[in-house]
Amino acid sequence: MGIFVLIGVNLRVNASSTVNSYILRKNLTPVNVTKQIWAGFPKNKYPGGKPSGVVVHETGNPNSTIFSEISYMKQNYQNAFVHSYVDATRIINIADTDYLAWGCAYPGNAKFIQFEQVEVHNKDAFAKEVNNAANYTASLLRQYRLPLNDASYDGQGTVWSHAAVSKFLGGTDHTDPVGYYATAGKQYFGQAYTMSDFYQLVKHYYDRASTSKQTTPKAQPAASNNPSQAVSVNYHLGQGNEHARLTNTYLKYRLYNHVKDSGYFTFYYNWANVTAKPGRRVYVDARGVKSPSHTTWYRIRFSKAANAQKYWIYSKALTFDNVVYSKSQRTITIKKGHYALRNHVYNSDYLSRVTGSAKTILNRKFKVNKKAVKTHSQGTTTWYRFKLKSRNVWICQQAL
Repeated sequence: MGIFVLIGVNLRVNASSTVNSYILRKNLTPVNVTKQIWAGFPKNKYPGGKPSGVVVHETGNPNSTIFSEISYMKQNYQNAFVHSYVDATRIINIADTDYLAWGCAYPGNAKFIQFEQVEVHNKDAFAKEVNNAANYTASLLRQYRLPLNDASYDGQGTVWSHAAVSKFLGGTDHTDPVGYYATAGKQYFGQAYTMSDFYQLVKHYYDRASTSKQTTPKAQPAASNNPSQAVSVNYHLGQGNEHARLTNTYLKYRLYNHVKDSGYFTFYYNWANVTAKPGRRVYVDARGVKSPSHTTWYRIRFSKAANAQKYWIYSKALTFDNVVYSKSQRTITIKKGHYALRNHVYNSDYLSRVTGSAKTILNRKFKVNKKAVKTHSQGTTTWYRFKLKSRNVWICQQAL
């Protein structure tokens, strides 16, 4: 119910939320809810039988604590009260969420669960607070079997700010937590935090609650339409220096910090933050195949440096060297030992890793079971696959 008013705030998703990135890097864990239900609050049922969403507030008081706010609210509940309070280390539920609260006026009071965030005053505390608030929001939506939908854009949804209530439902003119988020984000992280950033964090926890199966990647790594369907990703590492190019339609797809809907805390970046254009070379070091959709994703970077920023992107945003595969029963003899044996054709869309060296099999003959002709900027390269100790390996023609 705060007092901040921020005119002209753009609520569209930021290119990359520094707050969400910080939460990811620090692996911050949300706190559990402490129930301290006070019997003095009135108990009025929701007209629809249950809440239809959650309203996110902040107190607008830079000098209060979670306990002073709760004490004040109990003394003044006839004017207003909310269900819970959140800060960096606590979520305290003081009013039964099965009954409506008086935090955002009519008609919002009759529709929503409502909680307040207490203002905190350092970087780590702010990140922990919004992380707690996002997980709590997702938990409430799950508890009441409500879908996930951002109400900030059209007033049709389940995740609301007080500002969105004012804009779309009326009865109030408050704009929190928009001002608090923007100010704290700029002060502590150099970038305004927005409700869109917060919604992405809520989505992470909401989606994670519905994911019962997940394959753990060996390295840090389109959406399912059924939120109850388990998603798993099978990851394949490449050598790290293979490359692809951005397609002419790359802007139709987004850059993510993880494979979308993979069960990780996922957010996306704006293309304006990188130097990109159709045909731009990017370096690829991992491939992820998502089930049950059977879609393929790649981890890329825009610099050859191995420690450059990495992004995940859907396969249709990239084009690799064209490789044509065919059957072959040719017999080959390995003559040059300084070439690598690989699990796939080098620089193909499968990506490849070195599995051995040709010097270990010099002058030995092998029967080929598959041939591949790769077309690249300098011409073509032919590769052959054969069995070595019961495993398929690939070698380039130059080693013969």
